[in-house]
Order: sequence, then C-alpha cells, then structure tokens
Amino acid sequence: MTECAHRLCVAPMMDWTDRHCRFFLRLLAPRTRLYTEMVPATALLRGDPRRFLAFDPAERPLALQLGGSDPEELARAAALAEAAGFDEVDLNCGCPSDRVRRGRFGACLMAEPALVAECVAAMRAAVRVPVTVKCRIGIDDQPVPEALFAFLEAIRAAGCRIVIVHARKAWLAGLSPAENRTVPPLEYGVVRMAKEAFPDLTIVLNGGIRDPEAVRAALAWADGAMIGRQAYTDPWSLRAMEEAAFGTPPPPLDRARVLEAMAEYAEARAREGVPVRAIARHLLGLVHGLPGARAWRGRLVAAVHAPDAGPWVLRAAAAALAEGGPRAAAA
Repeated sequence: MTECAHRLCVAPMMDWTDRHCRFFLRLLAPRTRLYTEMVPATALLRGDPRRFLAFDPAERPLALQLGGSDPEELARAAALAEAAGFDEVDLNCGCPSDRVRRGRFGACLMAEPALVAECVAAMRAAVRVPVTVKCRIGIDDQPVPEALFAFLEAIRAAGCRIVIVHARKAWLAGLSPAENRTVPPLEYGVVRMAKEAFPDLTIVLNGGIRDPEAVRAALAWADGAMIGRQAYTDPWSLRAMEEAAFGTPPPPLDRARVLEAMAEYAEARAREGVPVRAIARHLLGLVHGLPGARAWRGRLVAAVHAPDAGPWVLRAAAAALAEGGPRAAAA
C-alpha cells in the first residue's frame, strides 16, 4: 500500500509560513508536507505573481493555499501555481476572519457547498496536480456531522479526493479568529465519522495535535495529521512528530547546524534584498524550552535589528549555540 503523501503536514498560517519559515522547517522535517500562507486568488492574478509564488526547491513537497470563491479566478490562479512548480493547490474553506469572510472565502464557504464544488471542478480542469480543500467541521449553528457530510459529498462529486479537516466549528458570529482556534471544542469523533462515511477520501486531521502521541493517535484512523502553531512555537518538536508519523527518525541534526544553514540561506536572500530580520523572526522558537532561551532570543532580536545586521548575525548565533547552548550564547 502506498504511503499517504499527506501523512504529516504543517498547516498554512498567515504571517508565519512564508518562504523563509518553510525553508527553516524543511531543514528540521524533510518528509513533512508544507503549505504556504493563504494567498487570495485576486491578489495573485492582479499583483506580482513572483511575490506569492517564489520558493526554494528544497521546500518541496509544497502546496499553495488559495482563497477565493470565483471558479474562473481560482482556476487561473491554480494554473499559475502549477506552472511555478507547486505540488498541490489547496482551497481555504476554514479561515474565520472577518476580512476573509467579506471577500466571500474561508470558512463561510461551508454554507455554500455547491459553489465550492464549482470552484474545485474549475481548478481541477486547469491543473494536473492535486486540488485539495481545507475546512472546518461546520460553522455557527450548522448541525454536525450533517453539514460536514453534505460539504464532503459536494466536493467529492467535483473530483476532490483530499480534504484537511480542522476538527472544530468556526463561529463566525461572536468569536475572533484567535478564539476560533481555541474556544470551540475539538470534535475528533466527527472527523472520524467522516472518514468512515467517506472511506475513498484522504482525510487529514487538523487541530490540537502537538506531540508524537497525538500524531500516532490521529494516524490510527486518519490518513494524515496536520500540525499548526506547535510547529512554529516549538519547531524542534516537529522532529519527534515526524518520527512518530513515519516510524524512523529524521537525519541527525543539531540546532547550531540549523542556524549555520539558515545563515547560508540568508546570504542568498540578501542578494535579493531580503533583510536578515525577515528570516530570523522565524527562528526564535528553535531554542524553545532550553535553559537561557529567553535571553538568547532577546539577544538575537537586538542583533538582527542593528543597523549593520546581516547574515553574519545568524552565523554568530550558531557558533554561540555550538559552544554552550542558549544560556552561554546569551551571556
């Protein structure tokens, strides 16, 4: 049996999973599937595509997540993604923010499964890479699991075969986006019922998965597990979760070597005009939980914002880590 390509994934996260973050995460977890931040289809079509589609080949396997509700626009945007080399195009039907809802995309689309099916069909006609959907189990007062089942039935009929389900409702009336990530209870049982009802779909479980035990528990019945903020706040923990997902550990690595690799990456990006602080901001969780981590982070932040800051800042941080860890580096 072929192993699911979505066995372990890192979720698309606005302002976090940009190309620099993804390159960093790939160093830590070579087999994990990565996702971009959500890109509105209109922004991709009307702006500079290079701004949204640039990535390092090392980031693959890599999916571009699109936001939108116009089938034609989404199809054109998906075609650009495929031409740029992305391995998958994902449609966002789970974001609960007011701004996204005003654009008629995100979680509000769970109330319009027929429209989502049109979008999926148009995107699939435009590309050969997989077209996937990320959704919630429902929104507001929709009944569960009935709402999720109706949604899955519609997109399956349109040819979608891979669905990522955040196992919470999204309450568009009354909760902020941050609250929607924590206040609605996790209902793994609803997603499990969906997997049983739609065995032909690849269903990836998202929400509340923060450690290897949770990964193993999810993979006991789901096809894949998607990690959210845990992967950003404690990126080193991805290594243990990757071992839990695939049965073997990733190649040996230490934090100093990661920083050295990121310094080399920063040198390449500096030639494109990218300041080192844009890269370093994603690295602060690398020492999460280690003695002296807070002071080390503070020193790195100060260094990358200095007028003469450059990639050498990361190389110095790597050397300090190699010599004695965060406590020594912050001394």
